[in-house]
Amino acid sequence: MAIRIISLFCLLGVFEARPAAPVAFRAHVLADDLKGGYQVAAADLNRDARPDLIALSSASRELVWFENPGWTRHVIARDLRGLINIAVGDVDGDGIPEIAVAWEFSMRPSQSQGRVGLLRAPADPRQPWSLQEFDRLPTSHRLRWAAIEGKRPGVLINAPLAGAVAEPPDYQAPVPLVLYRPGQWKRETISEELQGVLHGIAVTDFDGDGREDVLTASFRGLDLFTHTGAGWRRTHLADGNPDPWPKSGASEVAVGRLRNSRFLASIEPWHGNLVAVYLQEAGVWKRVVIDDSLAEGHALETADFDGDGRDEIVAGFRARGGGLYLYRTADQRGQRWLRQSLDSGKMATSSCVVADLNRDRRLDLACIGGSLLMWFENVPSAQVPSRKRVGAQSESQARRQASVASGGFEQAGQ
Repeated sequence: MAIRIISLFCLLGVFEARPAAPVAFRAHVLADDLKGGYQVAAADLNRDARPDLIALSSASRELVWFENPGWTRHVIARDLRGLINIAVGDVDGDGIPEIAVAWEFSMRPSQSQGRVGLLRAPADPRQPWSLQEFDRLPTSHRLRWAAIEGKRPGVLINAPLAGAVAEPPDYQAPVPLVLYRPGQWKRETISEELQGVLHGIAVTDFDGDGREDVLTASFRGLDLFTHTGAGWRRTHLADGNPDPWPKSGASEVAVGRLRNSRFLASIEPWHGNLVAVYLQEAGVWKRVVIDDSLAEGHALETADFDGDGRDEIVAGFRARGGGLYLYRTADQRGQRWLRQSLDSGKMATSSCVVADLNRDRRLDLACIGGSLLMWFENVPSAQVPSRKRVGAQSESQARRQASVASGGFEQAGQ
């Protein structure tokens, strides 16, 4: 049964109202010929102060980037089979970031080499980059830089999907969480306490001490890993979906803010149908399911798109044609949420990234999935669009050849 926000109103009470004006996005198709679009990342790769987009496609052996503002495509590296994830960070401090990359991925650990390496740009980043491989860890799946000592880019976190001896569908085995220090590139274990599938991680300064921590979403739920003088400390935050293994736990995790408070957002269970919000009350993270209508949920982001001091949630899914939703809290406490459709049936959304792509001081959204790479430009809601494809062209042309992906709010779960 679909979860209806009106039911949550009755269960959770009515709080101060918030104006329900939708956020307007103009949708630009930057590429429609990708093969298994899986991840998009934003970074300035040519030192022009504009975020470019890096597109990873799991069914392609090429890693490519699109140069802002004309979105010209360039090849970073070729002959990388089983591409699965990247993390961008300026390791050498020259202003052009390096790209950590994981490839040779398989859902079966026994068939996954899990190769990990670092891509470095030449003098002209539009030319192919050099690759240094430094580890092989089966099912290497999620890479993120984490400033665990306060200095960026920090260390590289590698979260494999499952343990080396695990077998689908239950994946009953411990799964490692590891890191690498730039220059040494020697694998260090953070923890082997998690079990089953470890699908999502997020890096954030969770305790406000100026050092970044690691959040994980796995069959065990949501966990926090904090680096201390004595090593790493794990704090279990929430169990996630309460169904039996392997439908337990969580698949993705993100942190958002509601002015003076924060919340956790999660997709549950693994590749699941639920969007859940966790609100902290008396030291306990209370779970509120705000949508149960996703089909193979895979993308999750939080950001303040309308500039009101309260983060919205973006969730994308890949099955039944795919889709992309934005959720906006309808009260001050985050207990009631309204849903806005940004894309329905066009993109099998696997990944999104938040960045101000056109430097207008409004946060935009870029998403990838299937054959598509799209830029959802955050625009004043009064602007009116027309849908067209964007090729390699000027920024003014790209702005004109677009369409708005902005509908009104609806009850989540319908």
